[in-house]
Amino acid sequence: MHRAGDQQVGKREKRRGKRAGGVRTRRFVRLLPTLMIVGGVLFDGFTPPQFTAIPLFAAAPLIAAPFFSLASTVRTGVAALLAVAVLRLSSGTLLQVVPSIELLTVLTVSVLAVVINGVVRRSNEQLASARVIAETAMRAVLPTPSDRIGGLQVAARYEAAQADEFVGGDLFSVTDSPQGVRLVVGDVRGKGLDAVEAVAVIIGAFREAAEQEETLEGVALRLERALARESDRRGGLDAFEGFITAVLAEVPSGSGRVRIVNRGHPEPLLLHTDGGLEVLGPSVPALPLGMDLGVWPDRADEWDLPAGATLLLYTDGLSEARNAEGVFYDPAERLRGRIFPGPEELLSALTDDVRLHTGGESTDDMALLAIVRPAEGQPDRRRTVKIVGRGDGGG
Repeated sequence: MHRAGDQQVGKREKRRGKRAGGVRTRRFVRLLPTLMIVGGVLFDGFTPPQFTAIPLFAAAPLIAAPFFSLASTVRTGVAALLAVAVLRLSSGTLLQVVPSIELLTVLTVSVLAVVINGVVRRSNEQLASARVIAETAMRAVLPTPSDRIGGLQVAARYEAAQADEFVGGDLFSVTDSPQGVRLVVGDVRGKGLDAVEAVAVIIGAFREAAEQEETLEGVALRLERALARESDRRGGLDAFEGFITAVLAEVPSGSGRVRIVNRGHPEPLLLHTDGGLEVLGPSVPALPLGMDLGVWPDRADEWDLPAGATLLLYTDGLSEARNAEGVFYDPAERLRGRIFPGPEELLSALTDDVRLHTGGESTDDMALLAIVRPAEGQPDRRRTVKIVGRGDGGG
């Protein structure tokens, strides 16, 4: 218990150290052009005339260009020019050939720094615009589901590896079909806009198939066909991000059962109200969607879904999250013995625990989807925040 607490404190201190280091680096970079100019003045003033500090004056605006605003870059260049002019004027050599060349050199470099600053700013604006477009597209094809669908409590979460990014190949969707509530969680190979396009294809095909197909196996086959059509249209799988791991689940209306088709995806977990946990592995392993290595019929496995139990589906960004020692996060081990009031609290605790495990240094996105079949007459406890079970250290 004490060791787990010490590990948590150590990881928090490590994160604080990294943030403090980043702040110190930024401060130093902002001070560096000024230090270069001041250092140049001191060097030029206290050394013999044959020594020159022109490299320091010329470097100051170049350093400012990629990090400062346009106005600050111009001010840095003007300050460097004035420093050189004042030094040469005080020594009475301002109108000589060499000092004039020095002034021209600093002026040329300052103009070049302004040009560099403009290029960097335009690149940053284009990058920011591309990110906004990608995030908008991602949110359009991957909307957060309602918290209640077909009588089930539902919670979904998309956690990007980088805090300022929301573009990846992880996906989830839940729909209430004539056959019951159907859901999918998947992971497209790759990232960026190509992955978003692949997610859109899968989500669109799933929503259509979930409404029309009688069986969950039929839904999986429709997804396979949709990928094949898109692959043919683009001229091959490599042009369309290759394969997709996915797990599909179905909770028939009025049933206490759940049916699952797993296509090469991490195995779902079933959390019971007494803290027990089941790993829902497939009886027959299957290849991911989109792998053109032959066609085998899908087989859905079926399990009991008791009232109050929680079904958790996730992508490998969770199970492959590693700590500083390279140890993978084991969601089954970390969740076994714990009880959560509802699916939203489960996902919140899970994401916090992953950040603690990795020290906030995740390298892959993760999608999480949890559903609960409430008992008849069970009050809505989704706003309860108490978590019963193991300590925060999670072992």
